[in-house]
Amino acid sequence: MYEAYLFDLNGTIIDDMQFHARAWHEILTKDLKFEITFDETILQMYGKNSELLERVFGKGYFTQQRMDELSMEKELRYQAAFKPHLKLIDGLGQFLDKAHQKGIKMAIGSAAIPFNIDFVLDNLNIRKYFPVIVSAEDVILSKPHPETFTKGAELLNVEYAKCLVFEDAPKGIEAAQNAGMQSIALTTLHQPEDFVQYPNILKFITDYQALDLL
Repeated sequence: MYEAYLFDLNGTIIDDMQFHARAWHEILTKDLKFEITFDETILQMYGKNSELLERVFGKGYFTQQRMDELSMEKELRYQAAFKPHLKLIDGLGQFLDKAHQKGIKMAIGSAAIPFNIDFVLDNLNIRKYFPVIVSAEDVILSKPHPETFTKGAELLNVEYAKCLVFEDAPKGIEAAQNAGMQSIALTTLHQPEDFVQYPNILKFITDYQALDLL
């Protein structure tokens, strides 16, 4: 049995990635007048918000202050749109409770900022399951670099190979692979064919209803 479960947040604990994508697409196309399709926006949605802006516009196009402003504006729009739909992915509540009772350690490892992580954990009352939280502000290098997950494992005091990662994004699965960790892939935004290059995936799931502890 794995000793620790490391969870990404968006698209893994809650099914909200379409809301993030809409908020980003609106800011990029309407606010910033950049020509990019919705599907192309989805492909850029990994890592920190500032990294997304730098991938789209190039490094140095915005000041750090402007990127911080755009990042917060995007999160405010996302939260306003998603809050009426905020709920755990089906079966996750029971899965977390069962893992907690079995003594499996758990952590959040996300490229989200604390503002968004708090929005989810506190509104859904699941903070008690996650004594360790690694956010965008806690790492130097974002996924697919392994730092998000290796730091989580170290804070839980669990060997990397004894951690199981739950992710919804190819770059997140790649980060787990780079950390030497196996993973479960949720198909909330991407389909299995988007993950064919990653041998560290144990299984694909749409929700947690039929998933047993591993």
